[in-house]
Amino acid sequence: MTVIGMIFDLLGLIFLILGIVIFSLEILGIIKFRFLLNRMHAAGMGDTLGISLCLLGLIFISGLNFNSLKLFLVVVFLWFASPTASHLISELEAVTDEKLGDNVKLEIEEEDLN
Repeated sequence: MTVIGMIFDLLGLIFLILGIVIFSLEILGIIKFRFLLNRMHAAGMGDTLGISLCLLGLIFISGLNFNSLKLFLVVVFLWFASPTASHLISELEAVTDEKLGDNVKLEIEEEDLN
């Protein structure tokens, strides 16, 4: 094994460990927060960053080949899809929750009432 291969393996391992740490912090955020929208924020941000770091680590371990390109395309897709899905779920919660005003300050404009 060459020195460059060992460096790529070490970088891959570092990114994998960072991704697992981010996932652990995400789980703590989901457990700690009581309000659903705060939990959604912790889950959405943690998933996007954690999975991206883990897949980046797998790209470094895999080396530069076609599998790396496929993993990179998965990262790009997740960077667009995960925040969009989190936003839609939290918007659904904001629209359907009747007691939302108890937990957050709502600024309702005249246009929204019509």
